[in-house]
Amino acid sequence: MLERTLSAIRPLDPAALRQARERQDTLTKPPGSLGRLEELAVQVAGIRRTARPRIRHKAILTMAGDHGVVAEGVSLYPQAVTAQMVLNFLRGGAAVNVLAAHVGARVVVVDVGVASDLAPLASGLHARAGSRFVIRKVAPGTANMARGPAMTPAEARRSLEAGIEVLEEELAKGLDIVGIGEMGIGNTTPASAITATITGTPPDQVTGRGTGLGDQALQHKVRVIEAALAVNRPDPRDALDVLSKLGGLEIGGMAGAMLAAAANCVPVVVDGFICGAAALIACGLEPRVRDYLIASHQSVEVGHQAALRHLGLKPIFNLDLRLGEGTGAALGISLVEAAARILDEMATFAEAGVSGAEA
Repeated sequence: MLERTLSAIRPLDPAALRQARERQDTLTKPPGSLGRLEELAVQVAGIRRTARPRIRHKAILTMAGDHGVVAEGVSLYPQAVTAQMVLNFLRGGAAVNVLAAHVGARVVVVDVGVASDLAPLASGLHARAGSRFVIRKVAPGTANMARGPAMTPAEARRSLEAGIEVLEEELAKGLDIVGIGEMGIGNTTPASAITATITGTPPDQVTGRGTGLGDQALQHKVRVIEAALAVNRPDPRDALDVLSKLGGLEIGGMAGAMLAAAANCVPVVVDGFICGAAALIACGLEPRVRDYLIASHQSVEVGHQAALRHLGLKPIFNLDLRLGEGTGAALGISLVEAAARILDEMATFAEAGVSGAEA
């Protein structure tokens, strides 16, 4: 499945890109006057392989998983919060639910590696809240990456394929754009380790406070990441090796969903820091994925800047967000949809009977 998906990822459609740019220059505005909205619309045209893309069907995939490295004291919150928040998503009570409803996107919550058995607790909740719950549990959380590999290579591959499967299932329901988000207590630690490895940045420059660590706890978190890198020696040229040694399962799920979206010509709105680490994995497996990614925002987490620089992605906005879940991706979807509507619905100079610029 992974190899099939990777082989299906193509460059953006050059004809659609050209035609979208040409149409932008005929709309009733000075060329370039809508800034990033024009760039976004052209990118989506190339992704969707049509000069006038329309965004109707929207989804946010929120991948959930737990992390053995929590045992090292890298989070202010107990691991049980991951499962509790998943149930909150299914009840419709989280920020991602509110913002997804605001932009008209369905929420799909995926258990890729939550330590708890959520099936009995989740029964019926998602139907009432209008969200979908999918269990693709590879393992009940990762192992402690500070003591050895977070996952086996087989588990890492299965986490990628779990994301591929869920994205492909959503395609059957209609999918013009997808936002990717996550939930996992402690997951800024593996995200920092992955970012340090792939970007070649020292751990202390890509490690932030996560849920609000103080100075001493932050220093401890950096030491834990340094220990994980020393004991595992992940190969930055091998994204699957990085994922398996550092985790996590939800990061693999997000990366897999990105790969599947690219293979099926669906634009991906990337959420914050942890999602950025997943994008590093996805682009390490297939660099052409990068053209299908749209960074919604710049997170407060310092490592996000390094990830975005490495990927060559420019965030649409900066609102000092650091929640995750897909909240930034939801807001990003609204702006991408606005950009596409301008390209498709705005009148040209000829259609409006408005004089163009004089030579």
